[in-house]
Amino acid sequence: MTTTDRRIDRRWEQLHLWGPYGLLGISVVLAVASTGLMDRSSKWYAGWTLVAAAVALQLWWHGTRSRRPGRGRIPSRAGAAYYAVRWALAFVLSWLNPFFAFYAASGYMDADELIPGIWRQRLGLFASAVIVASAQAGGLPFGSGVQWILFVALLVVNSGLQMVVAHLTQQEAQRSRERTETITELERTNSALQQALDENAALHAQLLVQAREAGVADERRRLAAEIHDTIAQGLTGIIAQLQVVAGATDLTTARTHLERASGLARHSLGEARRSVHNLAPVALADDGLPEALKKTVAEWTERTGIRAEFTVTGTAEQLHEEIAATLLRIVQEALSNAARHAHPTRLGVTLSFLGDEVILDIRDDGQGFDPLALPERTRAGGFGLDGMRARAERIAGTLTIEAEPGHGTAVSARVPLVRDDR
Repeated sequence: MTTTDRRIDRRWEQLHLWGPYGLLGISVVLAVASTGLMDRSSKWYAGWTLVAAAVALQLWWHGTRSRRPGRGRIPSRAGAAYYAVRWALAFVLSWLNPFFAFYAASGYMDADELIPGIWRQRLGLFASAVIVASAQAGGLPFGSGVQWILFVALLVVNSGLQMVVAHLTQQEAQRSRERTETITELERTNSALQQALDENAALHAQLLVQAREAGVADERRRLAAEIHDTIAQGLTGIIAQLQVVAGATDLTTARTHLERASGLARHSLGEARRSVHNLAPVALADDGLPEALKKTVAEWTERTGIRAEFTVTGTAEQLHEEIAATLLRIVQEALSNAARHAHPTRLGVTLSFLGDEVILDIRDDGQGFDPLALPERTRAGGFGLDGMRARAERIAGTLTIEAEPGHGTAVSARVPLVRDDR
């Protein structure tokens, strides 16, 4: 319940508590002014006695409500008894003087809070309407048939209006209760949603940590494979050439094998530098992913002489370092595969930002291949296409490959768009 609702509720409480006092006071003032109680007759004494009884009744009910805070507005038998006694006093007082119908009108205000049961509340409103209509018709007892006709008409109007108002009030109270229940349910739902979001954020952070650890392990395996396939083989070749030189008796033969050993050493040194360079995405140290990819494609074009284009679609955003590093590695691997195997004449790289995901496409017009005819080592988890797929899946992404012999290759990676919050 808001502060405004509590303030309105408190004002209604004050009205229901002090309203009968005020209406009784108005009735007394008007009755005295009309001299109906100033003749010092038995009627005069009876009227003041009943007024004193009404005040005592109000004081009793006031004390009862004070002893039952929060429950004084709940219909009960005590409330119904108070309503009935007050109605009886108002009826007798209005018989003595019609102006006491103001006091009887207090029954319109609190029948729903005093009398349990909807139909009993309607009966209480009708009883109060009887006193008000009789006063409006000239006061009891009636002296002519016209007064009776007028009384019946006024009773119908008064009770009808009160029934309509009571019905509308009941509907509004029901809507208020439903709104309160809805707000409570929404608060519970929002609390559960916030808890789920917090858990999801923690899970997401955990997945990124796991992806980073898996990436480190993957880099170690890749580097191990590269050392085995390039540097180790180069060193083996150098040793073999040096062994030939050691046993050679011809200077020309020795010089030839020394030159071969020197060439193998230079090649192995270049491979070692390349492997060290690829341990971490240095291209992302100072640039965002789009700029890093642009430079990577440009360097690849300069090195291979193959025409390549890089395109960005959508609104570029600063991605989480793990997402950016993964996409950069996929592009580097795809470009390496294209240069070594596809021999294309044109190649295109497209980075698309689409709402809550990022799509990376690498297409070439090279030789293509049959994905089902890949070597068993590659299908079993080598460092080529399956390596790129594993990278994408570690960050909750997917990688698809479309290829056909003689019709080029298309590699598409879809990963979630996770922004860098640093």
